[in-house]
Formats: sequence, C-alpha cells, structure tokens
Amino acid sequence: ESPSKITFGTNWVAEAEHGGYYQAVADGTYEACGLDVEIKPGGPQVNNRSQLVAGKIEFLMGGNMLQPFWALQQDIPIRVVAAHFQKEPQVFLSHPGQGLDSWESLKGAKMLVGDQGFASFYQWMISEYGFSAEQRRPYTFNPAPFIADKRSVQQGYVTSEPFAVREQGGFEPNVFLLADYGFDTYSTTVEVMENTIKEHPEWVQCFVDGSAIGWTNYLYGDPTLGNQLIQKLNPEMSDAQIAFSIEQLKKYGIVDSGDAETLGIGAMSDERHKSFYDKMVKAGVVEAGLDYRAAYTLQFVNKGVGLDVKRKLLGQ
Repeated sequence: ESPSKITFGTNWVAEAEHGGYYQAVADGTYEACGLDVEIKPGGPQVNNRSQLVAGKIEFLMGGNMLQPFWALQQDIPIRVVAAHFQKEPQVFLSHPGQGLDSWESLKGAKMLVGDQGFASFYQWMISEYGFSAEQRRPYTFNPAPFIADKRSVQQGYVTSEPFAVREQGGFEPNVFLLADYGFDTYSTTVEVMENTIKEHPEWVQCFVDGSAIGWTNYLYGDPTLGNQLIQKLNPEMSDAQIAFSIEQLKKYGIVDSGDAETLGIGAMSDERHKSFYDKMVKAGVVEAGLDYRAAYTLQFVNKGVGLDVKRKLLGQ
C-alpha cells in the first residue's frame, strides 16, 4: 500500500539543526516504514504551532518543554512523543580576556537577552543563580552590538551565534551552554495532537523511529543527501555554517548523549521531565500543580532504535 502523507512543520528555516529529519526524507527512511513526509519549514512569518492545533499539519518540531507545559495550562491536547535534542542548545557568549570567563562572573555583566528568553530561561537564571533583571538589555538577534562591546554577554544557539561571532568579529567567544548549568529541558521535540496518537499510532511510531535513524545517519554517516535538501530549501545556508553546526551538535552532545546513548536518539525519561517542570515552577514560568506528565508520552521512544545503525557506521 502507498505511504501515508503527513506534514512535519519545523520551527525555523531549513538548517543543520534539523538535519536528521531532512536526511530521513532524502534517503527514504520514513518511506521505508510507511510515511510520505513533507517538511514545512518555519520562520519569522510562519506559525506552524497554530497549524498543528488547527489540524493542518500532523507533526510539529517543538522548541523545548515550556510550550507543551503552557499548552497544558490552556487545555490544548498536545503531546511530545520524542526529544531529538537531549540538551537545549541555548548558550551565552562572552569576550575572552575580560574577566567574564566563568558562569559566576557573568552576574555583573550586561546581558543581551531577547523577550522570549527573558520570559523563560532568564527567569530560571534569576531564581537559580541570582542573575538580575536590571542586567538585562534587549537583544535584537544581531551580533554587532555584542561584538562592539567587550563587556557585554549575548544569548545564542551553540550551533549558530559562535560561528557568526567568529566570522564577523574575528574571535572565538567563551561559550556557556545553559544545559551544563542545570537548564535540563529536552529540546527539538516532536509534538502531535492527542487524537493523532489515538487514530494513527503507526504514523507516530514510524516518524519517531525514522527520525532516530535519520539523526544517526546525519551525525555519523554521510549527511550529503540531508544537506542537499536543506540547501535547496534555504540557498543562503553555507557549507561552512552546516559543517560548524554538525561539529557543535557532536562536540556538545546535543543530540546524542546521556539516555540517547543507550536508549536511542529521541529518548526521554519521567525524571528529566519532572526535574525541569519543578525548576520552571520555582522560577515562576509555569503554573504549579499541573499534571505535567500529560504533556508527553514515552510510548514511542526508548526502544534503542538506531543504535545498530550507529555501531555499523562507527565500525564497532
């Protein structure tokens, strides 16, 4: 029988941070388990989240676990079925040689933080580490002010902004990965509506398994097919940027570390979800008393999918 057509909406334009999904489309991995997957890129003018809730797309790439917790507060039946990033790639960057070389030292600095960041991870930095709202300056997603001001500290993504600073500023910034300081959300999740799980669990299983294999091939095999598809959809994406992003994903264990190493890419645990939920309640970002377990299901993950592929690719 012919594969079922589904659409996966991402949260940004095509980039290496989505490489595993493009790889699984390009090399036929999804098709092999019965799905014809169209990837619909996100971007500044695209709201794929509302498309998911409206039933216009079946699968959505989430950011981290905050959106599903917020959806729960509004009784929107969104479920996270896999987490392809074990670590949130959110970082802060500082200039070397300015006395801003440790996490603690950033507490006196001028922090360039966007509105979304200020409402989420920065609130956790205030509650957990004693950062202050007064330190914060608006961040416009342009690295020029940070590059010009050696005493400033800027938010970013580990796969992206350090590259922009290196290219435009000509120096290697200090990189502080929030995940390494206890911001333990999963990231780059796959979200579906509850009724999709009930009506088409086989779609969900295929997408979760196919993505695990896609990410394994993308990181440890030859990512050419995935990259060709990314660059076709986003011609501005340079080879150098893609190579840097892949290198950073591997160096920092963003996709494949911790539970993913034994349970397969996409792995999740109740413990991790509880830990992050509790931290966000403490930081005042999420309501207390939510049935946070309703925001996700472990039904489709932790089956070791892709581990055999990885061993083969690494020659083990």
